[in-house]
This record gives sequence, C-alpha cells and structure tokens, in this order.
Amino acid sequence: MTAKSTPEPTSDGTRDIRGDPRRGVASATLGFFVGFAGVVLYGPVATELEGAMGLSGLALGLLVAAPQLTGSLLRIPFGAWVEDVGAAKPFLVLLGCAVVGMAGLSTILVTVGTDGLTMAHYPLVFLFGALSGCGIATFSVGAAQTSYWSPEDRQGTMLAVYAGLGNSSPGIFTLVVPVALAALGLTGAYLAWFGFLVLGTVVYAVVAVDAPFFQLRKRGLEADDARRAAEARGQDLFPSGDATASIREAAGIPRTWVLVGLFFASFGGFLALTTWFPSYWTAVHDLDLQGAGTLTAVAFTLLAALVRVPGGVVSDRVGGERTAIASFVVVGIAAAILVVARTVPLAIGATVLLGIGIGVANAAVFGLVPKYVPEAVGGASGLVGGLGAFGGFVIPPVLGLFVDLQGTAGYANGFVVVLVLAVASIGLSGGLYRTRVEPAPDGPVPADD
Repeated sequence: MTAKSTPEPTSDGTRDIRGDPRRGVASATLGFFVGFAGVVLYGPVATELEGAMGLSGLALGLLVAAPQLTGSLLRIPFGAWVEDVGAAKPFLVLLGCAVVGMAGLSTILVTVGTDGLTMAHYPLVFLFGALSGCGIATFSVGAAQTSYWSPEDRQGTMLAVYAGLGNSSPGIFTLVVPVALAALGLTGAYLAWFGFLVLGTVVYAVVAVDAPFFQLRKRGLEADDARRAAEARGQDLFPSGDATASIREAAGIPRTWVLVGLFFASFGGFLALTTWFPSYWTAVHDLDLQGAGTLTAVAFTLLAALVRVPGGVVSDRVGGERTAIASFVVVGIAAAILVVARTVPLAIGATVLLGIGIGVANAAVFGLVPKYVPEAVGGASGLVGGLGAFGGFVIPPVLGLFVDLQGTAGYANGFVVVLVLAVASIGLSGGLYRTRVEPAPDGPVPADD
C-alpha cells in the first residue's frame, strides 16, 4: 500500500499535525476505559456459568481469569511496539481482538443459549474470554501515548488522570452488568456489551492521534528531522531507542524482579479479586448478583482505582518503600479479617480496607520503577506492568482450589492466599527499604544501613 500524498512540513515542522495534548490524552483514556472493561467479563456471571457448565472451583477460577492471561502478557510486546509505530495502531489491534472475542462469545450465547451451555463449550468460552481480554493490554499502549503527548512538567498529572479514569472501568461495569443481566438476560447483556465495545473502538479510531514525532515519521521524515520538528510542536518525550534492548537490560537487573513480585501481589491481586469478589458475596453472604456487583464495585474496585492518585502523592512525600510496606500491612490485616468474617458489615469493612491497601500499594510500587531501574525505565515498566498483572490470571484458579477442597467455606478461606502474598510483599518491600537509593549530587548511591 502506498502512502497518501501529504504536504511537506513547514520550517518549524508544524503543518498539518493532527490533534493536541488534550485530545491525545483523552483518546488514550477512552481506549483504555473501553478495553479495560474486559477485566470483569466473567466475574459478575460466574455463578450462572458455574451452574450451567457444571464447573469445578479450579475450572471456574481459570475461566474468570481468562481475560487477564492476554491482558497482562500482551502489555509487554505491545508497549514496546509503540516505540516504533506510535500508539494508534497497537491500540486498534488490541481492541479489534477484543471485538472478535466478544463477537465469538455472543455468537455462542445466541446459538445455544444459557441453558445449552455445557462443559464441551468450555474451551471456546475460555478462548473468546482470552481474546476479549486483549483490551486490558491497552494500558501500556495508552500510558505511552499519554506520555508522548504530555509536557514534561505535567507527566505525573496526566498519567494519574489516565490511569485513574481508565481503571474505573471495571468498577463501573461490575455495577452495570448485573443490572443488564436482570433486564436483558445473559445473552442480551453480552450483546449489549459487544455493541459498546464496537462503538468504543470506532470512536477511538476516529479521535485517536499519534504524537507529532510519530506522525512526522509516517510522512517519511528521518528520526532526527522528525524529532526537531516535533520539538517545535511542543513534544518533550521521545522514543529512547531499541525497546527490546531496554526490556533485556531491565530483565538482567535483580531489583526489576523484586518490583515484578510486588506488582504481582498488588495489581495482580486487584485484577483477581475484582473477578472473584462477586462469587464470594453470593456464596458466603447469599447476596444476589446485583448486590454482589454493587458491593464489589463500590467497596473494592472503584475505591482501589481512585485511591491510586492520593497513594502516589503519599509515596512522593514519605517514600515509596515505606508506603508499600504500610499498604501491604493493611492488605494482610484485611485479608485475615475476610477469612473469618461471617457478617456482611464486617466483610464490607474488611473489603474497603483491602481496596485502600491494594490501591495505595499499586501507586507506591509502580512509582519505584524509575528509582530502582533508572537505566532501563521503559523495559522495566513493561516487565513490571505485564508480568505483575499476570497475577490476575494466576490467583483466581488458586482461590478456586480452596472451593474444590472446602466447598462454600473455601470462598472465604481462600483469602489466606492474599494474606500470604501480603506478608511476602512486606518482606520484599523491607528489603528495598534497607537498600534504598538516596539522591546525591553525583547521582543515586546506596544509603547507609
């Protein structure tokens, strides 16, 4: 395919650059919001799917976690791809895969109906769930788009807005899906979701704009010329080089893997519990689907997403290591309470505490990446964000094993897994604190013990 003929840029390189920072950040946030809704693809309807297909706890855990499989691991290569082609193309590929997944799932439901689902459909339902989860991977793509469009002195604010609004998507959908189920049934609810995903993808395709550097590169300008022209247009941040090399370099630094482990517990835990809490509320406390979805969204998912912004402020003021230690202590206490809580008020209180702890931990841990891996921030961010989010796929099946072994009580006792992760994370955070890096005139040096 030949490129369209376009006018040559003026001497300052600003002719025909599409969009501005506000549009760039808004379109990234929109795309992430649309794609990230896939986190809750199966969580609110887990009970119905479990009954229809006769699933074990392990099989149910794997199914509700299916979107997180692709949504976590694809963050790494697609985040790296942005460095070469800009954000719009990777965004549209991921959202397109999510559309295919939702189309396949909707086709199954229209063809066989809820009553016709059997264990024989499990592989296809898992596959289409994994495809639908591709939209979750847009986080790394949108974060790059936001960074490249934002002025250097507003990077933190713009990324906080992007992540905060985008991360609210699972909470809102956890509220909406049970209402849609009651009004439209399972098939109708997923058809409506499919329509939302298609519409969101189309809107993103219309409004998305790559940062000036990438627009100019697509017009045939050499990298140095495109950079100078983009700087004249106000762009401050540029691709640093070989993204794959950055990932390899980050992988060779031990502290990267400590941060991966911490984010596995915090953000992976956030994803896992967002899908698992609806089943917990219905099984342990006999709530209906709408009540379970409302509690999950308000007391945990939305709270954990929104508290990331103040969590980042606290981390900047008192230190990310201290904030991480304190937040994981809160997570551990909340998880211990949920193991023994048998009344709804106590369980709600513990869930709120857990949401606050996990939300603050997410902000604290990710904020430590540039501090501990300054020589390969891009690669480390991809590994921490991608492999850390993989906890959203690993944790639910482990929780499901507790249900297989202990029946309904396993829904509560499974929070022992969260408690163990919290204790391990306190140890890892403490290790970072003891070897923390303090700023010095000649660069970062290890602080005295």
